[in-house]
Amino acid sequence: MYVQELPTVDMAALAERLAGLPYVAFLDSAMPHASLGRFSYLAADPYDVLHVGAGGATLGGRAVEDDPLAALAGALEAQRGERHPDLPPFQGGAIGYIAYEYGRRLERLPAPRVDDLGVPDALLPLYDWVVACDHAAERAWLISTGAPAPAGPERDARAKARAAAALDLLSRPVEAKPAAAGPAGPVFRSNFTRSAYVEAIARTVDYVLAGDIFQANVAQRFLADLAQDFDPWAFYRRLRTRNAAPFAAYLAFGDMTVCSSSPERFVRVDGDRVEARPIKGTAKRWSIPHADGSASRALLDSEKDRAENVMIVDLLRNDLSRVCRPGTVEAPMLCGLETYASVHHLVSVVTGRLRDRLGVADLLNASFPGGSITGAPKLRAMEIITELEGHARGVYCGSIGWMGFSGDADFNIAIRTATIADGKAQFQAGGGVTALSDPAAEYDETLTKARAVFEAFGGTLAADSEETAARLAQAGGLR
Repeated sequence: MYVQELPTVDMAALAERLAGLPYVAFLDSAMPHASLGRFSYLAADPYDVLHVGAGGATLGGRAVEDDPLAALAGALEAQRGERHPDLPPFQGGAIGYIAYEYGRRLERLPAPRVDDLGVPDALLPLYDWVVACDHAAERAWLISTGAPAPAGPERDARAKARAAAALDLLSRPVEAKPAAAGPAGPVFRSNFTRSAYVEAIARTVDYVLAGDIFQANVAQRFLADLAQDFDPWAFYRRLRTRNAAPFAAYLAFGDMTVCSSSPERFVRVDGDRVEARPIKGTAKRWSIPHADGSASRALLDSEKDRAENVMIVDLLRNDLSRVCRPGTVEAPMLCGLETYASVHHLVSVVTGRLRDRLGVADLLNASFPGGSITGAPKLRAMEIITELEGHARGVYCGSIGWMGFSGDADFNIAIRTATIADGKAQFQAGGGVTALSDPAAEYDETLTKARAVFEAFGGTLAADSEETAARLAQAGGLR
């Protein structure tokens, strides 16, 4: 391994210098936090890619016949090296996403009626070098592993050569671009009118009252055509400014770009230790301090929001128990308040210890997609989501993150996430629905969650979405 400390910790500026390389991946703690948002990672020009799509899975140019995530874990294990204890935890490996529809590979589930973006079910490039930043220490390093060359002099030589090429790019000047500037915003259409979404929520409540489910997460989708000169990176710069989040990400993967400002961790693996941080319960933030304080207290006191959160904690405890040692799955924090740029959330923590000989792939296969964006029981909730939403979710409500050569991993829940492909932009917003849900209030909550993404796009809603536009403006979204 070759390591060199860098003179800057401005990760966004470094990301701009890599714009010409393939598969630029930026895992961005845009809201630094002592534990949640401590590290950011930047990589590009991978030596291999796991691609999972309609035609099957490939890795290293070969078809993967069985479990794609297990195949990826095996490829990473083949390059395994000891993790340097004084550096950020990701020191080379895979960065990418697992789309929501990957869940159909794990369980027998219905297909969505419409999949008009057609993004791969999973795209995880393998990187031999990475820029890693420790925001708490205010230090950043280039780490080059030399993979996939054989261990010994050949790997050492590759590590140094690849580091030299990366350092050359990272040291080049880049013309500064104002983060708040951008082209005229796109015009979005929702796949629901307000009345249709309210009806879908009422239908979900009926499913709850009938005993089919305890909860389901139903989302509306916003889709727009983009101008030819639309700049995804400029959009992401605005998004990370308006909605700073600890698990943000920018993935420029060929013809598709994913921009996420997620506040939610799905799962982290550190050795045999597992942590999940489900979010359930949302309240809009206010610029007036006493109003903001009242909103946060009301969220803490909300019977409906606490019920949502506790149900998902129970679901995650069950998922983790499938791969964790008996007696180790616990919930050390239940319904704690966390505050972000535009919303307050209720957040819980679920932890466990993996069983011997089980790893990240086993955990993901047992728990994906995250229960906070499906509902409970998970499979029936996912069936209802497919029925009511109609469209494929794509990256939204899947996971973005990393799997390291060390066997560790960290993945988010891909909410507050836009996918840009084929001249179109798509993003979604939803919420958990229980027996206590008010359909009109659930609709308004989706607009509160969508607000920052709309602001970053500078987007407007089409004329046939006038009622939605008015509600969004009322939520503080369109300025």
